[in-house]
Amino acid sequence: MKLSTPLFKCLLPAIALCVPLFWATTSVAASCTSGSTCVTVGNGVEDPLTKEQARQEKQHWDETKSLRSKITSRTEKEFNKLEQAIDNEDTCRKSLNRNAYWEPNTQRCLDTNTGYPIKP
Repeated sequence: MKLSTPLFKCLLPAIALCVPLFWATTSVAASCTSGSTCVTVGNGVEDPLTKEQARQEKQHWDETKSLRSKITSRTEKEFNKLEQAIDNEDTCRKSLNRNAYWEPNTQRCLDTNTGYPIKP
């Protein structure tokens, strides 16, 4: 079957514009499936199961709040330790004390003569 060129030239742009619209509507419909986050507003029906599910999700969020805060504080503490070690290394290397050297294993500034930690 042979298509005429003018008809093909006329229909091709229209088809090219319609295909993304069909894809977008199916993707929106697929995103509101069970178990996904999809908010509908204004349907006028208050479902008790939906309220119970929202209550359970809020309860779960509240229960995990302390765990999330512990993880955040631990991460901040480790970052602060690393930042302090880098600052101490810079201070030791820039020190005018010729006996000071940086020990990378212990991350301390030591005296070359005694091996004791020093404050540069």
